[in-house]
Amino acid sequence: MSLSMYEASVPVFTQLLTALDGNLAKAAVHVAEKKIEPDALLRARLFPDMFDFVRQVQIACDFAKSVPARLAGVDVPSYDDNEATFADLRARIAKTLAFIGTLDAAKFDGSEAREIVLRPGTPKEKRLGGKAYLLAYGLPQFFFHVTTAYALLRHNGIEIGKKDFMGAY
Repeated sequence: MSLSMYEASVPVFTQLLTALDGNLAKAAVHVAEKKIEPDALLRARLFPDMFDFVRQVQIACDFAKSVPARLAGVDVPSYDDNEATFADLRARIAKTLAFIGTLDAAKFDGSEAREIVLRPGTPKEKRLGGKAYLLAYGLPQFFFHVTTAYALLRHNGIEIGKKDFMGAY
């Protein structure tokens, strides 16, 4: 039996976003217990030219909602990027998980060949088949931002490890 585009996307996004949510919960407890200003973590970066922790989580959620939405042929929900606390970020993850949880697996049928157009009408327009969009673009982008968020937390003393990154599977 072959792997469906739904199976290769929604469960992966769900697993890692759920794990990221757990890591955010641990970070919130850590800053409270250690009496650390939350912005020390929320605005953390590994290098000055990188996006900060908040933006990493926002972008991870953006890929987790946009990739399966495009594959399923439904509108991508728009979120304001106004999160400023761990609770706000956790709410964004919950909203993303709720959205992707509504996607019908049948809508993904044939999506491996569906043309996905990124940045339509701009000089950066890119056209990809659904399979390439998921495997060569969407998942790597998502993994990059989830991994960077994890690294920022770990680098700043949150006691998490690979099991925390991976979550339940």
